[in-house]
Amino acid sequence: MKINADLSKRAEANTEDMAWVPSPEPGVLRRMLDRDGAEVARCTTVVRFEPGARFPEHTHSGGEEFLVLSGVFTDEDGDYPAGTYVRHPVGTSHSSWSDHGCDILVKLMQMDADDQERVVIDTGSGSGWVSSGLEGIDRLPLHEFGTEKVWLARFQPGAVAVEHDHPGGEEEFVLDGTLEDEDGVYPRGTWLRLPVGSRHQPRARAGCLLYVKSGHLAPPRVPEQA
Repeated sequence: MKINADLSKRAEANTEDMAWVPSPEPGVLRRMLDRDGAEVARCTTVVRFEPGARFPEHTHSGGEEFLVLSGVFTDEDGDYPAGTYVRHPVGTSHSSWSDHGCDILVKLMQMDADDQERVVIDTGSGSGWVSSGLEGIDRLPLHEFGTEKVWLARFQPGAVAVEHDHPGGEEEFVLDGTLEDEDGVYPRGTWLRLPVGSRHQPRARAGCLLYVKSGHLAPPRVPEQA
């Protein structure tokens, strides 16, 4: 299956307008944003666990990264309420469920095998926010490895970022409020993929909160021949 599988192209989806698609597991539904592969695939997905739904034990052959959008997600290591950011490195395994239901933004098979740090961050705690250096825009760093950087960005009403390039590509997911740039207006639930070499100047007239991931879309570097 291929959905927005060409990483060199811009992609956009308003997940609030998308239908839920059943997964092979009862009570686990999906809104697929990009996908390259069959049931085991490199993908970005919003996943819904209905109350009591479970996903059997599985191995993260390419790693797993997720942000809990609503409800409480659970695995053998604990409960992850809304706002929790988690990374399970390549080679780890777990089963997962939600007693009362939850929605999560998930990215699979997009991790460097050398990045073996497990990460769990409660982004709702209010701590860890730093100034971006731009008026009205703060950042909450979540992870960094090689060229990959992940953070939350908080725009106060009227804040405007500087116009900037994406040398390694960038993805954004609007968690709250509305983001704008030269190409459009993106309400809550909108996912954007901005490919390598793209450029934009985001702003938020009424404020917004974003999940941002950058530097991970560049093709692998081919070693020079001697």
